[in-house]
Amino acid sequence: MFQEIEIPIDDRQLYGHLFYPENPKAWIVFAHGSGSSRKSLRNNWVAEKLNKEGFATLLFDLLTVEEDSIFENRFDIDLLSTRLTVATNWLLGSTFYHQEPIAYFGASTGAAAAIVSAAKKPDLPLYAIVSRGGRPDLAREENLKKIEVPTLLIVGGHDGEVIQLNEYARKKIMTAKLVLVPKATHLFEESGALDEVVKLTTDWLNIHLPRNQDQSIQT
Repeated sequence: MFQEIEIPIDDRQLYGHLFYPENPKAWIVFAHGSGSSRKSLRNNWVAEKLNKEGFATLLFDLLTVEEDSIFENRFDIDLLSTRLTVATNWLLGSTFYHQEPIAYFGASTGAAAAIVSAAKKPDLPLYAIVSRGGRPDLAREENLKKIEVPTLLIVGGHDGEVIQLNEYARKKIMTAKLVLVPKATHLFEESGALDEVVKLTTDWLNIHLPRNQDQSIQT
């Protein structure tokens, strides 16, 4: 079922939408990258594929239109992570949620927001994090070292410096795995690249569902 939603934040509203199949395996909360929104074509495409695999998804705007017009806000990881935490708590208190495990899917700066949210709020029922072309390095070393949730870092094989930045994060997050998608660039626009992202994400989310938490991460 598809539902448009509003998440209250102070005197403003963050707009989003969710989709929940019957008896979902888990909820996947998306954190988009700088300059993007709940309308991100790539994230919505990934979400649709995850819905078909039995996952519920929540996509929302981390910033209001006015906030997004200020360029610096797009890279304010503390602000973005706070918004992600607010949205997660909203979901936990909503009628849509029924004790399912939760995972984060972050792209670009959204990946850093997901890591900081997980590091600062270890009581959230998170069981996995996936980063697509992310900038986990922006989460800062002290937050990277706090992450205990299985974390998958997906990077395009032709994404240059971003590979190095994710390798840095992988060494700091003890539960992380880094996977390169051959021939893909930062936006995974190449034929089949985003399909590979979906496959890697689905496998990661399924492997680390709570019933399989005793399984070790493959390296």
